[in-house]
Amino acid sequence: MKGFKRELKQYLQFIKLEKGLSKNSVVSYQNDLNRYIEFLVDELKIRDLGGVTHSHIEQYLDLLTDMGLAVSTIARNISSIRSFHEFALVEKLAEANPAELIDLPKKAQKLPEVLDTHEIERIIDAADRTTSAGIRDAAILETLYASGMRVSELTDLEMNRLFFEIGFIRVIGKGNKERLVPIGEVAQQAIEHYIETARQEFMNDKNPEKSENKLFLNQRGGPLSRMSIWNIVNKYADKAEIKKNVYPHIFRHSFATHLLEGGADLRAVQEMLGHTSIITTEIYTHVDRSLLHQVHKQFHPRA
Repeated sequence: MKGFKRELKQYLQFIKLEKGLSKNSVVSYQNDLNRYIEFLVDELKIRDLGGVTHSHIEQYLDLLTDMGLAVSTIARNISSIRSFHEFALVEKLAEANPAELIDLPKKAQKLPEVLDTHEIERIIDAADRTTSAGIRDAAILETLYASGMRVSELTDLEMNRLFFEIGFIRVIGKGNKERLVPIGEVAQQAIEHYIETARQEFMNDKNPEKSENKLFLNQRGGPLSRMSIWNIVNKYADKAEIKKNVYPHIFRHSFATHLLEGGADLRAVQEMLGHTSIITTEIYTHVDRSLLHQVHKQFHPRA
């Protein structure tokens, strides 16, 4: 890494000492940037930061996409590259930041399909609320859509993490990171109805510890598995005759997309989803470009 050794060393010292990043985060940034710099030096024959252009970075990101890396991994690489070039500009190691306007490669921007609000309603309404299982399942579907939580977060949800007096649920996410997520009146009512009328029927009287305070229980009184949630979602999607490929995570995609389409602040959505980097959340801003055109045409005086 001939021409970049000094710059990279300075940058790593900066994020470690001044930004206070953890050892694991510093190692992740270092690995991302080592691979990036290797590409610049070996493939593009670039010898100094001033020679890096927006186009060079796009070529590198296209390469990562072609390698089949996950969108979240590519987004993390973008964050590393942006931060490195921003540091170089501030420290006068370069005269410009070629990564300032960098975006996800077009091939990596494609999200799985999202459900529209009518499809969500049809799936939730398909649950038979005259049975205990149907009451429980309706509460599960409402919670997935209202909170945008991951399936693992839902199956791990415990009774003492419900703060309905303030309208929030405490969610334990990746890396045991906690966040408070607004739940909304409709989902809150569905959960309360399940607790009051149906949850007791799923409790294991012979072995009450089996439930471990988990909110959503299976027929044997234990916590629901991720596969059980997948089966529940599929069951009601089929019943509602939804033609799209429906799976639990699509509720999370739909949650984020619908909020942003409605004008929600990107950082607020990032907080609710539990994304460490806003770059990951920005993926959802690509879902409906037509909405932006529509808003621009409607409200801009010279559109």
